[in-house]
Amino acid sequence: MEKLVISLFCFTLCSFMISTTARTIDSNTFSSKSASASPASNFTHVCDSSRFSALGLEMSKFAFCDSTLPFEVRVKDLVDMMTLKEKTDQLGNKAFGVPRIGLPKYEWWSEALHGVSNTGPGTFFDDVIPGATSFPPVILTAASFNESLWKKIGQVVSTEARAMYNLGRAGLTYWSPNINVVRDPRWGRIIETPGEDPFVVGTYASNYVRGLQDVEGTENMTDLNSRPLKVSACCKHYAAYDMEDWNGVDRYHFDARVSEQDMVETFLRPFEMCVKDGDVSSVMCSFNSVDGLPTCADSRLLKHTIRGEWNLHGYIVSDCDSIDVIVKDQKWLGDTSEDAVAHVLKAGLDLDCGEYYTNFTEPAAKQGKVREEDIDKSLKYLYTVLMRLGYFDGSPSLKFLGKNDICSKEHIELAAEAAKEGIVLLKNNETLPLDPSKFRTLAVVGPHANATSAMIGNYAGIPCQYTSPIDGFAKYGKVIYEMGCGDVFCKNETLIFPAMRAAKKADATVILVGLDLAIEAETRDRKDLLLPGYQTQLIKQVTKASKGPVILVIMTAGCVDISFAKEDENTKAILWAGFPGEEGGHAIADVIFGKYNPGGRLPLTWHEANYVDMLPMTSMALRPIDSLGYPGRTYKFFNGSTVYPFGFGLSYTQFNYTLASSQRSIHINLTKFQHCRDLVYDSDAYKPPCPALLTSDIECNKYNFELEIEVLNVGHRDGSEVVLVYTKAPDGISEAPAKQLIGFKRVFVKAGKKETVNFVFNACKGLGIVDYKAYQLLPFGQHTIMVGDGAISYPVQVSF
Repeated sequence: MEKLVISLFCFTLCSFMISTTARTIDSNTFSSKSASASPASNFTHVCDSSRFSALGLEMSKFAFCDSTLPFEVRVKDLVDMMTLKEKTDQLGNKAFGVPRIGLPKYEWWSEALHGVSNTGPGTFFDDVIPGATSFPPVILTAASFNESLWKKIGQVVSTEARAMYNLGRAGLTYWSPNINVVRDPRWGRIIETPGEDPFVVGTYASNYVRGLQDVEGTENMTDLNSRPLKVSACCKHYAAYDMEDWNGVDRYHFDARVSEQDMVETFLRPFEMCVKDGDVSSVMCSFNSVDGLPTCADSRLLKHTIRGEWNLHGYIVSDCDSIDVIVKDQKWLGDTSEDAVAHVLKAGLDLDCGEYYTNFTEPAAKQGKVREEDIDKSLKYLYTVLMRLGYFDGSPSLKFLGKNDICSKEHIELAAEAAKEGIVLLKNNETLPLDPSKFRTLAVVGPHANATSAMIGNYAGIPCQYTSPIDGFAKYGKVIYEMGCGDVFCKNETLIFPAMRAAKKADATVILVGLDLAIEAETRDRKDLLLPGYQTQLIKQVTKASKGPVILVIMTAGCVDISFAKEDENTKAILWAGFPGEEGGHAIADVIFGKYNPGGRLPLTWHEANYVDMLPMTSMALRPIDSLGYPGRTYKFFNGSTVYPFGFGLSYTQFNYTLASSQRSIHINLTKFQHCRDLVYDSDAYKPPCPALLTSDIECNKYNFELEIEVLNVGHRDGSEVVLVYTKAPDGISEAPAKQLIGFKRVFVKAGKKETVNFVFNACKGLGIVDYKAYQLLPFGQHTIMVGDGAISYPVQVSF
């Protein structure tokens, strides 16, 4: 396929637009009214007898429209009726259909990362549907650590998506969410992800996917290949993908050299959870190579792992133009176009976002490079998903969704709630919340003070409405607004003085600074971890000039080193607001004035600026590389100083934990079929006779341990507390994580009251580790359970 030249609309404060060459699903926005996505007001579903009659066909002659038959039988009939050319015409994201048998065209590519998006040609907005609810981009939603919220957002998004489909403005297959683990704070796509912890990322993935896909009442069907879908979700980008363009190394050419230990422990875990726990119906392979193999051509990653070990009920799709990248950029094996489509098809790639399959699969088959049987298999996976979606038979329980189900009051309120739950209070010197009766005049300054489109980030559609920060604060008092900077680059310091002057007049000052898609986004990684331009100077000078207390609001996806503000006694409070979605202004104002008590926690470590000088982005290892002086990555392995650690977050109240009950020992009776496995220990550590067992050799469902915690609100305000539970492996095991998160729950506790939080952990999942051989093991010995920042710590003894 020739590289498509299209525009990426970067939603920033000043509507910054970048023109890019697109080979990618992710950075392109097609015309909002592409021919393949035009309204089809008379189309309800494929197997509509009146539709066939209008085509001059008799539907009863086509077994694939016989709803009394199993999907497997119907899909086989559909595929068997096609010629080779007709089959290959259905293998691109733009499936051309087969008019002679009544099969219409279908556009597979739609997006719904944090709301229905018009990125991709399958969905568009117009006068009938002018917008959809735009929730906060994922990194802020993840900071809520609230599984029920994540699922509920998915349910709302899929409701709006279905309503748009019913009105001919959207498809049924959505290539979301992005579940890549954040390995490096410079990565440009942090905004799209749930953070740096693979367990949190996988938990987010399974909940959001369930929200998107599950049809009420059918969640637990035994035949998962026929389980109905509300819409189809897709977990991407598989695997070890987390770099855009760093020092001349881009995602199209990067070969991620990853140890098997890191693959199993970190990079694959969210995808495994997405497939097994979320029952996702699609997985997307990434641009990069892993250990010399393009991911979309790696049969071990695709056919053997996703479909074999994890038992995917759905299809595997390429990131857009990935086959073109394999041929023209990576020049893998010197493949011709026909060679490349043969390799990826046989590796397990079912659908091509692009035109390579459409253009080159038929000649590859005629040249004997691929079997038509392989083509048939992929088509069966694809059309089974469409049958589960009701594309062929309709979806009676969903057909009534329409315009009133989009941008409803309840959906907009949920967008505001999601932003409030995610906002993290980083500092508070007895200043927040502000009393509106005492702070009647506010200076609201900075490049994000009047943010609108910047708040919704990328993979966004057209929001229902915007509430900017200055609009949000206006309901609490008089607002004096000054930009302070022309944009986030803040290259002109002349706007700082008006902001200082405003701060001198106001009872309190709110400074809103940060980044936007012009700095951290798909196709661009960051060079440093600092606020750009004169933003730091803006903060310092306005803070010094301010008559009243100063509240600093950081609007970013990735971390910024704000140590200067953290240590400055005149900066009274700091909030991280991520990118808070269409209702971000309401959320920020409600938190600052105490209508909402913040309870969010950082989903990634905030590193100091010198972290970027310690190691290159191209180093994939999570553990430190002492010989090169590289530090570890993520909270699991980094042991240096930070600005703020993973999981950090304050509240306007205080919580105390009490351990109500716990299980402190697990004994496994060894059988002759269970063999002890070796572990590497530090030279001075005690090594037990039986160091570990393979978790696959244990009936893990028999060995659980429980934890019950009482959370007491000892302050004077109601609030939500996120209870984080970590585990630490027995002392002396070489290169084990410093700690790893195994559970979390968000609980609301009224002032002066207490709530009980219960956890039940599977011993293998909760206490297991991955050794350097990539074995998943349960170590013998004394494990440590830690709640929060060590508020509770106790041992659990594992014996064999």
